[in-house]
Amino acid sequence: MTRQEATHTQRIPLNRERVLRAAVALADATGIDALSMRRLAQELDVVPMALYKHVANKEELLDGMADAVVGEIDPPAAGPDWQRVVRGRILSARRVLLRHPWAARVIESRTGPTPAVLAYLDSMAGSFRDGGLSADLTHHVMHVMGSRLLGFSQELFDTSGPSGPPDPGLAARYPHIAELAATAAHDGGSTVGGGCDDQFEFEFALDLLLDGFERLRRQGWTSARKA
Repeated sequence: MTRQEATHTQRIPLNRERVLRAAVALADATGIDALSMRRLAQELDVVPMALYKHVANKEELLDGMADAVVGEIDPPAAGPDWQRVVRGRILSARRVLLRHPWAARVIESRTGPTPAVLAYLDSMAGSFRDGGLSADLTHHVMHVMGSRLLGFSQELFDTSGPSGPPDPGLAARYPHIAELAATAAHDGGSTVGGGCDDQFEFEFALDLLLDGFERLRRQGWTSARKA
């Protein structure tokens, strides 16, 4: 940074938006585990105490970062096809989280939904209701979707590891798992295990769910017990 750039930076008043923007950038660059109030203060060229005028503590900082990331998700598109609207919004959320790989972990770690997350979920529920789903069905849909509404899903277990042919002993004991592993498309950066294509698996499950919800809507499904 040149002296002129440094002088310009110093003239920019410190505010909550600037603190959160810097925190998100720092987490993107170094990972969420490396983020600290002291490190963030160094990035902003201020004393650590200056940050506490804008965020009370580290947890409030993380809340604000989660909201900042969720705020990047595209608004819902216009149109009568609720499945297309919901699908587009969720895939936008997924693109945002891929830009900020630490964000899903932070969102999951919150003790409750932050304001931006609540607003996003409220908007998503509105998209389902606008599509003709009853309040009852929408309630259950939101539970079924879970974190997929925000563009990520929790896998059953981590299958990441060295690629290559399966161990003959394991293949003999677990033949169906070995068969599935042999047919998987390869995606070296997968987070759902070696040999899996993250984006394909996510969209495959998403489309199955949306089609199922639409079928239930047409049937007039209700969770009320029948006498």
